[in-house]
Amino acid sequence: MDSATQPNDSAEEYWFNQRTGLVEKGKQSLAIYRIGPFSSYLEASLALQKIQKRNEDWDESEERWNQ
Repeated sequence: MDSATQPNDSAEEYWFNQRTGLVEKGKQSLAIYRIGPFSSYLEASLALQKIQKRNEDWDESEERWNQ
């Protein structure tokens, strides 16, 4: 398959830009500002909430471990 027929993977991925707070389709900004990839715009827009939830779950897990 040549490059003309290969799908552009990054065009189908969505990223949350921490610096701007915006969702980007494909890799539009520097990697240090991107969170992702996500499979949909909605999923990318909820990136910070997902991270917060994972952090809370991790903290709870550590608390149980240390008891």
